[in-house]
Amino acid sequence: MENIREIPSHSTRLAQSHFRTLRLPSPFQPRIEALARTEDWYDWAGYKAPNSLWDSELEYFAIRSQAALFDISPMVKYRIEGPDAEACLNRITLRDVAKLKPGRVHYTAWCDDEGHVLDDGTLFRLGEQNFRLCCQERHLPWLLDSACGFDVRIEEETEAIAGLALQGPTSFAVLREAGFAGVEHLKVFDLADFLHQNGTVTICRTGFTGDLGYELFVETKLALSLWDRLWQAGEHRGLRAIGYQALNRARIEAGLIVANADFSTAGHALRADRVRMPDEIGLGFMVDAEKGHFNGRTAIIKARQNKTMHHVLVGLEIEGNIPAEHAIVYHRKKREVGLVSAAIWSPMAKRNIAIAGLSRPFGDTITDDLWVEIYAMRELKYERLMKRAKIVPRPFIKLDRRAANPPADF
Repeated sequence: MENIREIPSHSTRLAQSHFRTLRLPSPFQPRIEALARTEDWYDWAGYKAPNSLWDSELEYFAIRSQAALFDISPMVKYRIEGPDAEACLNRITLRDVAKLKPGRVHYTAWCDDEGHVLDDGTLFRLGEQNFRLCCQERHLPWLLDSACGFDVRIEEETEAIAGLALQGPTSFAVLREAGFAGVEHLKVFDLADFLHQNGTVTICRTGFTGDLGYELFVETKLALSLWDRLWQAGEHRGLRAIGYQALNRARIEAGLIVANADFSTAGHALRADRVRMPDEIGLGFMVDAEKGHFNGRTAIIKARQNKTMHHVLVGLEIEGNIPAEHAIVYHRKKREVGLVSAAIWSPMAKRNIAIAGLSRPFGDTITDDLWVEIYAMRELKYERLMKRAKIVPRPFIKLDRRAANPPADF
């Protein structure tokens, strides 16, 4: 009997196609690929994302002196809507969602029942009963479990909604040149919808750079036309596409933290001493203990009352000009008290800066005589350097243009 070749089913072909697609393409991938010179890519939530496109240092300076375009489409996005959407989000997140008015955005975080941070992100109030939650990690099963008993619908829309971050001193001028009339009225953490082709684009005055900037969200079918509209408008405004390395430099200067880089989320931590409460990573200001019950409230209040917080996240200024990334922090050059999670030489601050997690009381009541251990490569040999570190406030730089109203028009 002849061997009959079985025709693969649609689901089998789809699975095989997915297997061969090691990383998902962004809705902006054709434009980004065309600009990529370094071919330096990394995995962001399963998407192919650029670490750099042409020169990470020059890309950083595009943020600080011109305008930079960064693809944020891989950021996990959830649509939360329904009569109980506000109540549900108040139950889940740390801040009081009732204070978040339509057309506004706030930075927030959420915890497990033990008060350990699961993730941080931005919450957009698109309407009275309509929200978008953007974050680093995927939480759909947990969100659905937490929404039990609420009249609310929660859906992931990561693949349906494309996003761009437009950051830098000429970012407002690019939007105005692109024809987004009225964008000058947006204040920091404002959002509004603007017409784009046969649909709308949501523009928010938010970002991850500490600079004047905006984030734009649009249906994926309109993604490329939005890119082209901005790119054409930015031709004479110094608009450049950038990768994550440049953005990371800017966010460190702004003193902003990244989940599973500067702290381990409760869902990822394998060791019991790696999890962190909001107060231990600089997010204690979010905790609204007066709004009623929310995930982790009892544990957080108890830890505050009993003073059982064991860690603190601090900004450091380090002598010299060699970045201390992942360096161990010591007290009096002897006792190990923490670890640097992010560090750069800051071109804007003209300082060697770092973000570090320390074990209390160091960084809390004991703040002097701190040192970092740096291993610097010099002529094919590592040299151990002990450099003095001083605790300083975050952000490391403050730019007036970030919150200027109306924004500067360069």
